[in-house]
Amino acid sequence: MTIKLTRDQAFVLSDWLYHVMFQSDDLEGIVPNRAVWSPIYAISGTLDKTLSEIFMPDDGPRLEAAKERLRVKSYGGADDTRPGNDAPQAHQIERGTAGNHGESNHGR
Repeated sequence: MTIKLTRDQAFVLSDWLYHVMFQSDDLEGIVPNRAVWSPIYAISGTLDKTLSEIFMPDDGPRLEAAKERLRVKSYGGADDTRPGNDAPQAHQIERGTAGNHGESNHGR
């Protein structure tokens, strides 16, 4: 299975996973089903190996800039992030399942 993310999406997701998994000490409270932990750790490890940004001294400002770009791209502006807003999403998932020839593109 392949999950494709933009660099900004990967950076923001990596930061969120880090906080949930290692700083909050509440992974079980957020994700009570321990079977889900295995893929979470796999995704987090892959992101950590791929993203050089997380090790840069100016990672904080870079992260905030990535978050802002994603907000603007997804919601049209920083102030338009209300729940339920049908914003365009940029993601693609490929699956090796019959009937879709190994690819399923989701997005608008």
